[in-house]
Amino acid sequence: MSPHPIDYADRWWRNAVVYCLDIQVFQDSDGDGDGDMQGLVSRIHELADLGVTCLWLMPFFPTADRDDGYDITDFFAVDPRLGTLGDLVEVIRVARAQGMRVIIDFVMNHTSDKHPWFVSSRSSLDSPHRDWYVWRDAPPPKPDPPVFPGEETSTWTKDERTGQYYLHHFRSYQPDLNIAHPAVQEQIERNLGLWLELGVSGFRVDAVPFLFSNADHHSSQPVGTDYDGAEHLRSLQRFVSRRNGEAALLGEVNLTHEQQLAWFEAEGKSSGLQLQFDFVSMQRLYLSLVRKDAGPLASALRERPELPEASQWANFVRNHDELTLDKLAPDELEEVFEAFAPDEGMRVYGRGIRRRLPTMLGDDRAVRLVYTLMFSLPGVPVLFYGEEIGMGEHLDVPGRYAVRTPMQWEPVPGGGFSTAPAGRLVRPLPEGEFAPDRVNVADQRRDPGSLWHHMQRLTTLYRDEPALAWSTLEVIGVRQRAVLGHVCRGDGWTMLALHNLGDAHESVRLEIASEAGPVTLGDRFDGSSITIDGRLEIDLDPYGWRWLTVAPADAVIKRV
Repeated sequence: MSPHPIDYADRWWRNAVVYCLDIQVFQDSDGDGDGDMQGLVSRIHELADLGVTCLWLMPFFPTADRDDGYDITDFFAVDPRLGTLGDLVEVIRVARAQGMRVIIDFVMNHTSDKHPWFVSSRSSLDSPHRDWYVWRDAPPPKPDPPVFPGEETSTWTKDERTGQYYLHHFRSYQPDLNIAHPAVQEQIERNLGLWLELGVSGFRVDAVPFLFSNADHHSSQPVGTDYDGAEHLRSLQRFVSRRNGEAALLGEVNLTHEQQLAWFEAEGKSSGLQLQFDFVSMQRLYLSLVRKDAGPLASALRERPELPEASQWANFVRNHDELTLDKLAPDELEEVFEAFAPDEGMRVYGRGIRRRLPTMLGDDRAVRLVYTLMFSLPGVPVLFYGEEIGMGEHLDVPGRYAVRTPMQWEPVPGGGFSTAPAGRLVRPLPEGEFAPDRVNVADQRRDPGSLWHHMQRLTTLYRDEPALAWSTLEVIGVRQRAVLGHVCRGDGWTMLALHNLGDAHESVRLEIASEAGPVTLGDRFDGSSITIDGRLEIDLDPYGWRWLTVAPADAVIKRV
């Protein structure tokens, strides 16, 4: 037994099922073609039926609307197209009534260039907001590369009015805030405090390494002021915890596992992030799928560092951005591109794919296998809206927006998303095989064999055994290259998971031994059990899987 019993209630986020959605494309309540908060309220019960326990809301703030809401013009308000602060409170209240918490995007790395702060900052060198952004007479000798190559050639843009250059790691219309400036830090705390007071249970922190960067801060900040990004994040976590003891921070940190560890804990100090996305394992999953070889994913999972007790990985298959593959070697990247994005128009920024999983894999068995594997790993599963029904993308929609098409609820014009004419929808719906008349929630809820019901089963199995989320992970060797075998161990609980990433039958042989004698294996999907004494031989269908609880839990499992 652990010397420190786990308090599941206080750390709800350690075994949550997170569901990311964009309000603007989720449900339109008034027929204007834009989704809104009242529309979301009307669908929350369906997400509860699916097994979701945490809603992650993408930006809903007033925006210049050039980057799907991430170019914000007011951090303290709601975009009037989507609703009001009162509507947001209703979303949070109804979600709570359905057993769900709500977290929201925290995007204060930058603002829109239309934000009043930046309008003031660029008005003159003497502006009271001048130091709120990062200005230089000339770009540094070795500037950071732009995050979006092909769209931007530099991270510095000259402002003709004052003759200085301003920093923007993302796009030129998204100037970086000077996070080192005390006045900006005060605004950050005020902003976090507002949403916590309204009832949110945490934040998904956008672009953490950029937001809390130690470099390129304004040269005129107070003399003697040193900025430590990691320490600033820790101070914000303490602020958030004081305002709401249950609140959690989920960080977007697309770095190596070892580099991510610094954002969990530094020199024994509690970190600012309770949760971080596992980008490395996600990317290697796709390489394994291309090769029908579990090796790349197994290697990534073995490299996962041990985390502090109050930290957790967030597992995901894809998110709302491009499917980034930037941690793969160039030849590996090209291998995945050739298989899953053979046309240049399916690729973006030289590192990513703008497609959803079903259109890439083209096999429903493989799609189910991938999500089953995700839910079998220690950590928190994160779903992107539409994944539960296997939505596709619309490649005629530019850039990242291709995978952010309206939610498909019903087999009717507008997909049940909106009653507005097609030309007034915020974005067009996919056509052909993945159109709403072929892929939608209503039909799949009526079909017990659908992907929706499979996902509901996964959320149920995951939530029924909290020890899975908290368990340790041991990747075991198997002779079949397509099979990933891993063992999850919690306090007095063990599960053996086998997943076949290939399209051929595989027969796996393992040795399972216990000093207590025979070992009983219970199938978590069909409820059957078998008792063995030493050797186990188990067959896996193409893209098949088995989840087997092991009793006694201290049994040793290894390859024959």
